[in-house]
Amino acid sequence: MPVLVGNSALYTRAVLDRFEFPGTDPGVRARLEGLLERVGSPALHARLAEADPEAAARILPTNGRRVVRALEVVELTGSFSATLPAREYVDAHTVQVGLDCPRPVLDRRIEERVHRMWDAGLVDEVRRLEAQGLRDGPTASRALGYQQVLALLAGELTEEEAVASTVTGTRKFARRQDAWFRKDHRIHWVGHDDPARVTRALDGVGRTHG
Repeated sequence: MPVLVGNSALYTRAVLDRFEFPGTDPGVRARLEGLLERVGSPALHARLAEADPEAAARILPTNGRRVVRALEVVELTGSFSATLPAREYVDAHTVQVGLDCPRPVLDRRIEERVHRMWDAGLVDEVRRLEAQGLRDGPTASRALGYQQVLALLAGELTEEEAVASTVTGTRKFARRQDAWFRKDHRIHWVGHDDPARVTRALDGVGRTHG
């Protein structure tokens, strides 16, 4: 039985649901990427907000790659939001279980995790990857943690600022993901610290398969 653990709400749906996005148009994509280079991600995000406010609300203004993709879909189909599929599992036996964690607890754990990443050598890791072309990557260079360390290495942030920015960015990301997952009524939620959480999770599986 395959088990999927973690990941973002969008990627989870892409694996579990009948999920097909419109194709791409190389010409439209190249034009939007050129515009991204000239005016920057926030300006393009403002353009997306005018064309599809719902889509803009789901995408960070600083995530140029996703803003470009959303604008491409809007140009090709008229709406990015309308292309999101209905919640329909590919496999009817699929079960989702979510851990319900209070925001203060989650915020504290995120901060602790970021500090552990730093202590484990994140700066040295990014320094090595930078030498291998990390800054040229359109996705990895913008990842939480990598983006802040690259700014640190460039002298744009102090180490304290880089750590704080990573904590803040991760907390915001977690809030958005939680909001996405909460909209999915198929998820069986169990308390993260509930002693009976395994039993409750299995009960959810049993109800789905029963």
